[in-house]
Amino acid sequence: MKLYNFTDLLQVAKQREFKALGSFNLHCLEMLPAFFKAAEKTNSPLMIQISTGTAKYLGHKLLVDAIRSLSESRNVPTCLHLDHCSDLDAIQTALDAGFSSIMYDGSHLSIEENIANTRRVIDMARPLHVSVEAELGAIGGSEDGKEVEMNDASFTTVDDAKRFVEETGVDMLAISIGTVHGLYTGKAHIQHQRLADITDATKTPLVLHGGTGVSDDDMRLAVRSGIEKVNVGTEMNVQWVANCKQTFEKGKVNDSVRNFLVPANDAVTNVLVEKISLFR
Repeated sequence: MKLYNFTDLLQVAKQREFKALGSFNLHCLEMLPAFFKAAEKTNSPLMIQISTGTAKYLGHKLLVDAIRSLSESRNVPTCLHLDHCSDLDAIQTALDAGFSSIMYDGSHLSIEENIANTRRVIDMARPLHVSVEAELGAIGGSEDGKEVEMNDASFTTVDDAKRFVEETGVDMLAISIGTVHGLYTGKAHIQHQRLADITDATKTPLVLHGGTGVSDDDMRLAVRSGIEKVNVGTEMNVQWVANCKQTFEKGKVNDSVRNFLVPANDAVTNVLVEKISLFR
């Protein structure tokens, strides 16, 4: 089975009565079966996103081959997405390996530089039928070693979003509307009117980064208001690590390592199933 780009996978999701796609951060190969189990349980297509750090750790080709094989054997339409990458050489490496979706992150640049670089990435990706995501506005918190102080976070404006989409033709746009990357101990305050206005102005799939701390009601409303891709990472990672700490601490040195990982993977599946249910 081929790997889908985001645009094509979103159509599959909508045929199955989902309003948005979850895009789930993979940190190690041991997590992969848990992802596909959640997709099977929910009859959802699957979008797996990889940080540049994970891609270097596991290897681009191994990721492509493993995910394509599982997609075919489980009959789950799947997209493989490179997340938060500002390095055009690294993007080219992912494209050459067979990734089907790319995020160029120029949110730290001026809007002019962000537009120019996003257009370069689109020129690289479009001949390969690979979808491109960009980010506009500064989302606070930490993502794959990139830190944005909360005081430096800035919300995406309607005018900038409209200009960005018109001048790039990007396939999806991540916007800053009140969420935070990484762990968030309080309740995120989503700016729903800003989201609705950006949706009306751009008519382009919008992406919600930093879903941790977003209430279920807020998530459902965001999905109804134009968010069509939701990044999910921290909650899965927290559950996986917490379960591994327990099982490794109780285990014996001659136990099979796979027995330590089963509860962690089950926890990951449960998080994915819960999140996917919010996207209908």
